[in-house]
Amino acid sequence: MATPRRVAMNRTLSILVAALALAGGAQAATPSEQLAGYTAAAKAAADPARGQKLFTTTGTKEWSCSSCHGTTPTGTGKHASTGKAIQPLAPAANAERFADPAKTEKWFRRNCNDVLGRECSPGEKADVLAWLMTLKP
Repeated sequence: MATPRRVAMNRTLSILVAALALAGGAQAATPSEQLAGYTAAAKAAADPARGQKLFTTTGTKEWSCSSCHGTTPTGTGKHASTGKAIQPLAPAANAERFADPAKTEKWFRRNCNDVLGRECSPGEKADVLAWLMTLKP
């Protein structure tokens, strides 16, 4: 259930993402810029260890992020139910993965709902992105 605080944080994050997207039209953003937006919205520093734990922990549907992306998402993953190939998630292995803030938000919204049964908080997004940024191919 969305608390008023979570709704406000997600609204703030949406505004930050929209501002990034509008700042240069369809200008790309770096993973570091997106991480800065998430940490600002969370009002807390990102923790890669928490991000890894969230990524590998089973959610409400007996899936984890790693069910499809692999425990170290630097290689091609495979969707757990469709079998569809999923390009590497780590920015070092796939520079385009976190180049568009709108796509990043769409990805987090869909996948957090699929795995956790809810949207991820800005802090959770920051933690996961911070962990992904530590991975090397």
